[in-house]
Formats: sequence, structure tokens, C-alpha cells
Amino acid sequence: MTSREASQAPLEFGGPLGVTAMMVLLPATMFHLLLAARSGPARLLGPPAYLPGLEELWSPWALSLLFMWLGLQVALYLLPARKVAEGLELKDKSRLRYPINGFQALVLTALLVGLGLPAGLPLGALPEMLLPLAFATTLTSFISSLLLYAKALAAPDSALAPGGNSGNSVYDFFLGRELNPRLGSFDFKYFCELRPGLIGWVFINLALLVREAELRGSPSLAMWLVNGFQLLYVGDALWYEESVLTTMDIIHDGFGFMLVFGDLAWVPFTYSLQTQFLLHHPQPLGLPMASLICLIKGLETIPTATGRHLLVSGWWGMVRHPNYLGDLIMALAWSLPCGVSHLLPYFYLLYFTALLVHREARDEQQCLRKYGRAWQEYCKRVPYRIIPYIY
Repeated sequence: MTSREASQAPLEFGGPLGVTAMMVLLPATMFHLLLAARSGPARLLGPPAYLPGLEELWSPWALSLLFMWLGLQVALYLLPARKVAEGLELKDKSRLRYPINGFQALVLTALLVGLGLPAGLPLGALPEMLLPLAFATTLTSFISSLLLYAKALAAPDSALAPGGNSGNSVYDFFLGRELNPRLGSFDFKYFCELRPGLIGWVFINLALLVREAELRGSPSLAMWLVNGFQLLYVGDALWYEESVLTTMDIIHDGFGFMLVFGDLAWVPFTYSLQTQFLLHHPQPLGLPMASLICLIKGLETIPTATGRHLLVSGWWGMVRHPNYLGDLIMALAWSLPCGVSHLLPYFYLLYFTALLVHREARDEQQCLRKYGRAWQEYCKRVPYRIIPYIY
């Protein structure tokens, strides 16, 4: 897609006005959730119990801690990888190379934290720093997005994202102009996609577990379960890190504020909402833990014009996006240990449902362009999008 074609393409998210609102509402929502989780009422809807002043939000120590965390993850990213994978073919027919060492980074980070705890690492103090850390990360996200936008102004057309070079600076700042901004071999988008935010989410959870043990003598079963579920989710994502190379974030979206803020701030501080809630609102666990294993075999396919095949049996024969259904089931599973007395812990499930419905609509458009009639036939064979017999 040329720059002229991109500028004539329909704009997403309500165009410049919509993305401007999102750049205000997303950080505001994140801070509302942080404040609500620690407040007595723990209300998802309604104003927060109080509004923090700048002295409570700004902390040079929090900014330093953020930079140390990012520096550690950059160093781990640059270590020799167990594998180097090639991405999909770009407009100029080249393929970028990516180190597959995200799981290695998670394990090494865990080892460092494990060695630090006996030496006096105050991990249990981290929950009291979540507000200033979130504030520092939000500022860093805005500044980083500005630098990425400036860098993209000098990028060739072949390096621009399909949707992030509309010609409107606000819209392009939000979506990101450059598809794969790099400094040498260091890929900023790929690094942020699964490293600092996802691994940070795990260790924020761990810090909340440690703090609960300090306050109550031992972590609750609910806290253990949520930590375990979410660690499994993150560990799985990092173990199969190579699969991210075919996602829309990597192959279609530019690296602008939407992904920068989402990866660095929204993920660790919003996705840890359940453990934040449990620290301040302990819940008796009355639901048994259940495990479900699904095996897919005997897969029937439809050939496409690209030479690939579309699955039309197994889970893919029931819904067109079973991976999204799995995400929603997991989101419910790690919300249930928080009980049903408050809506707040279920924010992630509500938010993720809306996100996946929107993303599914974008996927449908991409697949129709990519597979053509084969996709239309697939849609007739598999009419349900995410939830069988419902949607």
C-alpha cells in the first residue's frame, strides 16, 4: 500500500478525534483502576475515592526503577538466543530477523529476583509504588512515541505501516507510522510486545503476593491461583514467542502510542488488577480449580490462493477465532478467585471481550483481502466468530 493509498483508506478508532480521546481515556482508566483496587468500596463504576496529587504521582526513584527495569530487559534481549526466526516478507521483499529468547529473559529475571530476595530486595514494597511507577511509565510512553514518530518521518515508504501514514499527525502518532522501527538489529516493537510489560506483570503479581504474606502471614489460595494462572499465561506466550511474528501487531500495526502505552503501561498495571484487588480485599475461595485440555486432530482444510490452508475442523470448525475464545475463558478463570461481590476484578474480562470483538473485525477484513473466496467459503462453513452458537 502506497502513502497515497494509505491516506485514502478509512480511518479506525473514530479518526483523529477518536484517537485523541483514547490518549486521554486510556491513561485515565488505568489510574482509576489502580485507585479503585486499593479503595474501600472498590467501585469499577463511579468516581474514585480520592484524586492523588502530583507529589504522590511523581517520584524520581520510580522513574529510575523503570529505567533499570527496561535496561535489564534490553540486556537480556541482546543475549545470545536459542533461535533466530525470520518474519514475514515485507514490501521490499526482505525479511527481518528476530531473537527468540523471551522465555530465557523470564527465567533469568526470576533467577535475579530470587537471588535478590535473600539479599534484602524489598519486593514487598513495590505495591506502594504502583501509582508513581504507572505515572513514570505513562510519561515515558508519550515521550517514546514522540521520538518514534520523529524517526518515522525519515523512513522510506516501504518501511511505513499500512494504517499509520494517513497524513494526519495525531492519528499517525497514535497508530504509529513506521512498521518495524529499529536501531541496528534492535527491534523496538518486537522488544516491547512481549518483554518489559508481560514480564513486569508477572513480577508485580509476585510483589503483591509477597506483600500479602508480610501482612497476613501467608498468601491466600486466591492469590496463589491468580499468580499461577497468569504466570502460566505469560510463560506460554514467551515460550511460543515466535508465533507473535504473524500477529496483526507485528505485520500490520505501526509502533505508535497505541502499542507503546499498551505494552509498557496498560499491560502490567491493568492486567495485575486481580492481584491488586486481592491484596486490599481478601476473598474466601469457594470455587474449585478446574483444568481443561483440548486436543485437536484430524484437521480438514480449504486450500487458498496464497498456497496456505484454512482449518475447518476441530475448534476451527466451530468458530473462526477459537484462540480468542480461549483468551476469554482464561480471563474468566483468573477473575473467579476474586469472588463475585465486586465487579472490579472482572474489568479485564469486560475490556478483553470488547478488544477481541474489535480485533476480530479487523482480522476478518485482513483475511478477506488475503484469502479472497476461500475466506468467504470458510465463513459459510464456520458461521460463528468467537463463541459457538452465540457470536
